[in-house]
Amino acid sequence: MSKLQAAITGVHAYVPDYVLTNQELETMVETNDEWITSRTGIKERRILKGEGQGTSVLGIESVKGLLEKTNTDPSEIELLICATVTPDMPFPDTANIICDACGIKNAFCYDISAACSGFLYALTTGAKFIEAGTHKKVIVIGADKMSSIIDYQDRTTCVIFGDGGGAVLLEPNTEGMGLIDSIHKSDGVGQAYLYQKAGGSRYPATTDTVMAREHFVYQNGRPVFKAAVAGMSDVVKKVMAQNNLELDDIAWLIPHQANKRIIETVSRMTDFPMERVTMNIQKYGNTTAGTLPLCLWDYESQFKKGDNIILTAFGGGFTWGATYLKWAY
Repeated sequence: MSKLQAAITGVHAYVPDYVLTNQELETMVETNDEWITSRTGIKERRILKGEGQGTSVLGIESVKGLLEKTNTDPSEIELLICATVTPDMPFPDTANIICDACGIKNAFCYDISAACSGFLYALTTGAKFIEAGTHKKVIVIGADKMSSIIDYQDRTTCVIFGDGGGAVLLEPNTEGMGLIDSIHKSDGVGQAYLYQKAGGSRYPATTDTVMAREHFVYQNGRPVFKAAVAGMSDVVKKVMAQNNLELDDIAWLIPHQANKRIIETVSRMTDFPMERVTMNIQKYGNTTAGTLPLCLWDYESQFKKGDNIILTAFGGGFTWGATYLKWAY
């Protein structure tokens, strides 16, 4: 009997209509287009506007498009996992809200929080339910409304992040396609360099935490950059080595879209030519858990059945990892 693997059989994504350009940011903080572009590679990012509009909006639009695109009835979905650090509310989980809006009534669902590595972690988790033979249709979402936790008076972070998300459908495959191998890592030392201090049980919301602007993202860029390039490069090399893969065997490297300099450094450290490295950070900025599905969506037409693809991500915590898969369509 052929080994059962979880294959991506469809991908769809969604970004809000509102475009926040570098030129508009120049009117908000002390910065300019040349400074932002040279340091991050970002030209614009999308922002979800409107009262009561949360991350679920990004997930709902992604899932509705995915179901239509794959001709899948909502009742067929058995599990939905949403990776996000910007849930609509502390509870219920955003996955529940998405399922309800999309008519998904026969699934159990939950959120995963692993910052920018969230989608990668959720993808591996969802795949295990397929590989176990217990589930046949699983949706994995990566989405974040980063504008909800970004301080637009802090030029070191507000230029980087945007809002967006995407979703993939996982189904069983016995042709050797799908997720082959993953390596995931974490190191709690990262909590000192990239975090959102207030809003959790350690520092619940008070007038003081709001006035101190502690509900926004804080990032110490230098140690994050160093850990990100080292971490992603290491797991990419390791997942290739343990699957006997050479550079020429890999059609695409899909890295988390954190910063153009990080992407280029990972490319150099792994010897991957940039023409085989996906990059759309210039259009969307860093959408945290949304970057990998957005890359899959943007580059979908360039993938061919059987292509060897490696995804890699690095996020706050620290969290990081790499997944090797064969494209199934």
